[in-house]
Amino acid sequence: MTNKKIKKTYKFAYKTSLLISLFFTVVLIIMLYLAQDITWWIIATGFVSSYLISFFIIQQRVEHFIYRRVKSIYDRVSLLDASTVHRDNVTTDMSTLQEEVERFAKNKKLEIDTLKDRENYRKEFMGNVSHELKTPLFTVQGYILTLLDGAIKDKKVRDKYLNRASKGVDRLIYIVRDLDMITKLESGDLTLNKQDFDIHEIIQNVFDLLEMKAAKRDITLTFDSFYPDPVWVHADKEKVQQLLTNLIVNSIKYGKKEGATVVSLEELNKEKLLIKVSDNGIGIAPGNINRLFERFYRVDKSGSRKEGGSGLGLSIVKHIIEAHKEKISVESQLGEGSEFSFTLKKAENFTKIKPGESNVI
Repeated sequence: MTNKKIKKTYKFAYKTSLLISLFFTVVLIIMLYLAQDITWWIIATGFVSSYLISFFIIQQRVEHFIYRRVKSIYDRVSLLDASTVHRDNVTTDMSTLQEEVERFAKNKKLEIDTLKDRENYRKEFMGNVSHELKTPLFTVQGYILTLLDGAIKDKKVRDKYLNRASKGVDRLIYIVRDLDMITKLESGDLTLNKQDFDIHEIIQNVFDLLEMKAAKRDITLTFDSFYPDPVWVHADKEKVQQLLTNLIVNSIKYGKKEGATVVSLEELNKEKLLIKVSDNGIGIAPGNINRLFERFYRVDKSGSRKEGGSGLGLSIVKHIIEAHKEKISVESQLGEGSEFSFTLKKAENFTKIKPGESNVI
């Protein structure tokens, strides 16, 4: 309520006092008339005195009455912190109070909806963590119990089961390591060691590292074009290699047999380089794209676990990109393939990209 408007309690007191004063004035006139002693100055004085006294009493009583009840509403719904509830900021204007209550209800509804979403996410996250950890744990436990039951005496069985148990432990370490990485990225405890490096060389190193994995699925790893010169960027070399590895592993995991994973480098503007990782795999349904970067979220909940991995790859990618204050986007069509693209800052010694002929087969 603005200062220009008269408080509604004043209007109420003004009208009520006027009616009371008129009533007592009429009574006074009648009494003086009957006494045969009508004195107009007495009538005027009585009217003014009656009006002022009535206005003061009514205004104070009504405002006090409303204030006590309005303050009770404030206290009950916690519109204001208890330490800030004073007479000056507790309004007695009903329209203003209604607006504040509606705003309070709207904010509380949003808060409740947010808490429900977080609770659902927490439940799903805990379920996913449990599933991811119990599979290798039960596997390791099964092999060890079998060995303890006597299989350890058979050298062939012993070596076979110990190797499988070792793989299960490696998977557990992989999951825990990725969880630790995400925790550090989210909390800001992970320090980025930024430096200038050739992104083309890093991508080629990732190709070499994953060559055998891609060959098992007859998937080709290649650049969109031949890049004869180094492409310098300024970022954390180790983390960028990790995010590229995660993206390319993901493209192999969901790629089609005899398919291809293609990486392209483009100058977005004077400061940014755009890196794209594309494949012609199974693609992603529109309803899944918004959840791709959630922890343990899997598009193919049956087949993807057979391929291994912690289920945290894309979540780590997102956090590494955000730690660099860069952006990542996804475009995909179901059955046709996907494209992940992200930006990196160019190094000061960056030279214009001059791609040669395409490498894509």
